[in-house]
Amino acid sequence: LQLLQGMSQMTTKRWVNKPEGSNWGRFGDDDQRGKMNLLTPERRVAAAREVKEGVAFTLSLPLDYPGGNAIFAHRKAPVLQYEKRGGAAYNFNFKLSHICAEYCDIVCDDAVLLYLQYSTQWDGLSHVGQMFDADGDGVPEKVYYNGWRGGVDLVGPEDAKEGFGAHKLGVENFATAGVQGRGVLVDLNRIYGRRKAFVGYDDLMRALDAQKVGVEAGDFLCLYTGYGDLIMEMNKQPDVDVLHHSCAALDGRDTRLLQWITDTDLVAICSDSLAVEVFPPRPAEGDSFPMLPLHNHCLFKQGVHLGELWYFTELAQWLAAHDRWRFQLTAPPLRLPGAVGSPATPVAVV
Repeated sequence: LQLLQGMSQMTTKRWVNKPEGSNWGRFGDDDQRGKMNLLTPERRVAAAREVKEGVAFTLSLPLDYPGGNAIFAHRKAPVLQYEKRGGAAYNFNFKLSHICAEYCDIVCDDAVLLYLQYSTQWDGLSHVGQMFDADGDGVPEKVYYNGWRGGVDLVGPEDAKEGFGAHKLGVENFATAGVQGRGVLVDLNRIYGRRKAFVGYDDLMRALDAQKVGVEAGDFLCLYTGYGDLIMEMNKQPDVDVLHHSCAALDGRDTRLLQWITDTDLVAICSDSLAVEVFPPRPAEGDSFPMLPLHNHCLFKQGVHLGELWYFTELAQWLAAHDRWRFQLTAPPLRLPGAVGSPATPVAVV
């Protein structure tokens, strides 16, 4: 009887195989939040205790940066749009009454065409998956964190004629997790400057030791590399070649670094760089391997969210001047059902 019950559970479960190094099922078979589940009330209280001065820092680039679409051809700058209201008049500087000339209200309204991962952003857990044989039939299929399926749970235009979007793992699950906790900033810029560097486990540990700070369960690891400064200096005319050969980022091929991310139980990694990890990565062995190894480990295997193109300059300067590296971080994504990523306007309070 127990064997039959086990077989029944196996046939109804979305996966019978899970990737090596993954934590699928840790927070339940139907989990869609990943390690954001570790943002407990106790950890939010600990984050609030980091506030000593009440000084706030905005950690977002202007959302029309980096500018153009030279960095990502398929992501474009936001475009503000305006609708007409009442005949030929646009609903911008619009008089609510045309009878009186004085004291009458005027209003402005607008809309935006916004690529959700163009500027300062969160990667949702539905952003990167893997071809993986989750059901054990010997054939790899499109799979995302916790076994949710491409074409079934995440539906694109090539999968169906309508009903597109992330029906599972959409960023709305992330948004309702209450994205507020303790940030720990690692200043890689003061170590490497604008030199391109692959930061592995040993490098990151040396940086943490030099700052006399640690990363604990439930923390947001924040990396200041200077890449965001370069983006701002280019004034919406990004030089892709310069950016490609500048600044530090994590080495996604370093297996000890990936294991540390797993063991630490941090909830997210946020960087001012383009992808948090160096891309393209170091060459890998074998015929089949992920091109985004850190994304693969964090988003697909561990349920660790990634924040990209954040802006840490003023915060990093303040923290260095006060020899403090922890702060309260509030950084919810848009509560937009079905989206795989989201712009963000994070705020740090020290």
